Amino acid sequence: MATEKRSGQHRRRGIYLLPNLFTTGALFAGFYAMTSAINGHFETAVVAIFAAMILDGLDGRVARLTNTQSEFGVQYDSLSDMVSFGLAPAIVMYIWTLSGMGRAGMFAAFVHTAGGALRLARFNTQVGTADKRYFQGLPSPAAAAILAGFIWFGLEHGYDVQVVKYFALVLTICSGLLMVSNFRYSSFKEIDFKGKVPFIVAIAVMLGISFIMAQPQTTLFFLALAYAISGPVVTLVMRKRRLQERKP
Repeated sequence: MATEKRSGQHRRRGIYLLPNLFTTGALFAGFYAMTSAINGHFETAVVAIFAAMILDGLDGRVARLTNTQSEFGVQYDSLSDMVSFGLAPAIVMYIWTLSGMGRAGMFAAFVHTAGGALRLARFNTQVGTADKRYFQGLPSPAAAAILAGFIWFGLEHGYDVQVVKYFALVLTICSGLLMVSNFRYSSFKEIDFKGKVPFIVAIAVMLGISFIMAQPQTTLFFLALAYAISGPVVTLVMRKRRLQERKP
């Protein structure tokens, strides 16, 4: 009986392999982005960050589909997000252009990194109480997409880093501050992907994917930027509606 009990305890201490493989892949992609930037391969670095986003989106869905959710997976995913979306974009941006700005560049990179850490810590403490329809603060993958998309956009159009460095400085600081803000961002969880939609929606989705594949450098950056701007807009609209409801 003691042997069986110890065997059961050993099984419970194990981890689920499949979802954690995706998390490990996202973690490696973030690590690979930093090493690529150190070696001067910035386009490879930003592609690795976007690859981390795809893998990060898959690990949770795979865990739910296979019923392999665990507290270990939640914590491991947060640590992976911190590296891939908090640290990696800041380091890549710093090496690409902010390093030439001295302490100001270092400060901007740290603001993004610290914002990612605080955003993830707050998210983990509010999992059971937060409104599932919205995120409080800009999600860290979206913040990483802004920086990675801007670098990719600049590389594609051959912009001189000395010309865009001040915009990059402001963009990096703003991405970090938006992550710890109280602005509400749609989580898109209310969308029913299993339900039926009109045929025109399928055509629109197909055209959207084709456009992203044709111009990923431009499309991904402006989509991430539009999502970042949507937070303040949605929050202000909701506050205005509440004020109007209170007036009568």
